[in-house]
Amino acid sequence: MKIFQRVLSLIMILSSGSSLAGQDKGTLNLETAIEMAMQNNHLLNVRKFQVDEKQQKVNEDRIKFLPVIGIGGSYQYNSSLPSLAFEQGRFGALPLGGITIPLPAKDELIVMGQHDVYNAGVTVYQPVTQLGKINSGIRVSKTELQIAETEKNRTALQIKQAVEKLYFGLLIIRKQIEEAELKVKLSESKLHDVENALLAGKTTESGRFGLAASVADEQQNLLKLKIQYDDYLADLMHLTGFDPATTLIPEPVDGSQLIEKIVGIDTSMNEAEIRNNDLKIASLQKTKAEYSIMAGKYSYLPDLGLIGGYTYQKGTVIYPENNAYIGASLKWNLQDILTNRTVLKQRNFIMEQAEENLENTREQVNKEIAKTYRKLKQSEELISVAAKIVEYRTEDLRIKKTRNTAGLNLETELLEAGAALAKAESDYFSAQMNYRMVLSELKILTGNY
Repeated sequence: MKIFQRVLSLIMILSSGSSLAGQDKGTLNLETAIEMAMQNNHLLNVRKFQVDEKQQKVNEDRIKFLPVIGIGGSYQYNSSLPSLAFEQGRFGALPLGGITIPLPAKDELIVMGQHDVYNAGVTVYQPVTQLGKINSGIRVSKTELQIAETEKNRTALQIKQAVEKLYFGLLIIRKQIEEAELKVKLSESKLHDVENALLAGKTTESGRFGLAASVADEQQNLLKLKIQYDDYLADLMHLTGFDPATTLIPEPVDGSQLIEKIVGIDTSMNEAEIRNNDLKIASLQKTKAEYSIMAGKYSYLPDLGLIGGYTYQKGTVIYPENNAYIGASLKWNLQDILTNRTVLKQRNFIMEQAEENLENTREQVNKEIAKTYRKLKQSEELISVAAKIVEYRTEDLRIKKTRNTAGLNLETELLEAGAALAKAESDYFSAQMNYRMVLSELKILTGNY
């Protein structure tokens, strides 16, 4: 009975996390782990910045609707000034009262400017025929923004699911470590009994070596589980952004959160077509290709727009100082017609790729939903069977305790029953955790996560 008590004490020490000494310790629940991952994960932050980038691209494209306004000015110093020279009588003579007056009456030199010349002006250009192309470009940018937002949501779900898997994995391994600790103690107890029997001459040396090897096997299995636990914990710390020097012990999860019924989940493709992130991205890629083709068709049109402006100059006398003007501008590069034809062909091929990718994604999601739903139903059956085993092992341990108290069995039989119950509880716990992880996968596929 004392051996069994020592085993229970060891389990309590292990479950309290005292085996991880020398570091700062703390507890961690699933909700906090997910929340910290959403805040600190670098990949998710990258996705958020990508959304901001695409939003600014939409704003940039919208500005193209506005008139193009150009403001400029210049200053020029002329060392030599232009001039007009008119010799006397250049334009003939004017008879006046019997006198003939030459035009001009004398040689004239007219300076046409000044040494300092100033120019300033503003020009306004409003595109007309390119408005359709600009609008299609905005739609392309908006679609890219939607794709970035969907990718951010998909990354968030993937990180959340990864945190859940690691968290549940840690809980499962802790249960398995409890089981392994009991098995080590059981093997040591059997070895101790054999060593006593060997001293009494009731057994052979080979039996002792066989049991010693069993003890080593169980210790090796325990060490593997502890190494796996440390690896899972390190991955969880990386995802959540916690200080690696801190030891976090995962808190148990409420059983009501594990076994959630799937009645409210639509496992058909109806919900998935709207909410599944992979399908949304594939559909948006197709939409983006459609808008790109539309923008390419507008490129066949000439660039026609309205133009107006105002100029001010000083220093050149043959031009007015102030001048306002309005008109139209037409540009049409005929070479672009040939180039645009090949561009449209490229975009049509992109469109075909997007359609094929959408169909492939739809088939893949449909197959994964059916597969995951099947796994979920199988997990329910495993939980039911594991629960019965726990019930039977609990009753067996109760009987063994009673018999041990009455002195009708050995301590090793009691330890064997305890180890068997620990294994049954570990399997039951693992079945529950597996159900939760499969359920999360189904929710992601159907868009209900």
